[in-house]
Amino acid sequence: MITTFQENSVSLSDTDLAARLAFAETMAKAAGATALDYFRRRDELVIETKRNPQDLVSEADKKVEESIRERIAASFADDGVLGEEYGMTPGTSGLTWVVDPIDGTSAFLNGMPNWCVSVGACIDGEPVLGVIVAPCFDECYSARRGGGATLNGVPVRVADSLDLRTGVVGLGSNDRVEPAAAARIVESLFKIGGTFVRNGSGALMLAYVAAGRLVGYAEPSMNAWDCMAGYCLVREAGGIVLPFPQNALFEPARVLASTAGSYAELERISAVSPQSLARA
Repeated sequence: MITTFQENSVSLSDTDLAARLAFAETMAKAAGATALDYFRRRDELVIETKRNPQDLVSEADKKVEESIRERIAASFADDGVLGEEYGMTPGTSGLTWVVDPIDGTSAFLNGMPNWCVSVGACIDGEPVLGVIVAPCFDECYSARRGGGATLNGVPVRVADSLDLRTGVVGLGSNDRVEPAAAARIVESLFKIGGTFVRNGSGALMLAYVAAGRLVGYAEPSMNAWDCMAGYCLVREAGGIVLPFPQNALFEPARVLASTAGSYAELERISAVSPQSLARA
């Protein structure tokens, strides 16, 4: 039986998605190699500031996204593309690629290995493909809706045997969240005896949830290009994610992913009030 996913009366079969996943793996690895070359020459890069001094973009981010867009246009010209650096290019196929060329730019520019290339795809806002390549670790996380999740070709699964007290939680935050709200999440986790990491790349931490390295990941305000690939990975690895708002790919939203056993508790611990998201 062939399953199809529909958007605007257009359908894509499992075969269509499998072909795009193979393409995405090749493309993301190539993009990762390009980004790694820039990483090794990062002192030569032109760097710009976006919203604040910690929100950076370099010529590497732009060049990597340009190469991804060129490859998609050459192979799947009817697909849409949403990227962090160049916004939305509409398509007609029903599938939209959601791309972060370098997630963890601050880590990248400061010589730390915790960054990745994130290539996701969605239909009607639902993640259907996810590939995350971490070049410094020689790792490729890959998933297709209904096809499971892998790390370097080996199947992976979320850490079902762990909880918020026995495992490690990934946390993220940014200037769109009041500092006190972010601090309350950390305090609540500590109060139950848990601990956390924050490595600078939300996409990579979502991949770690899928691989069973983290029991969960939470961030009060995150962009679609940071989480779409990771969401597909976590779902296909047996975890649960908080759906990204449908038809709201251009606006940041709350992100949550974990094992089934820890989801409700992490959802409660990581909740913040709307007023805490007023900073821009």
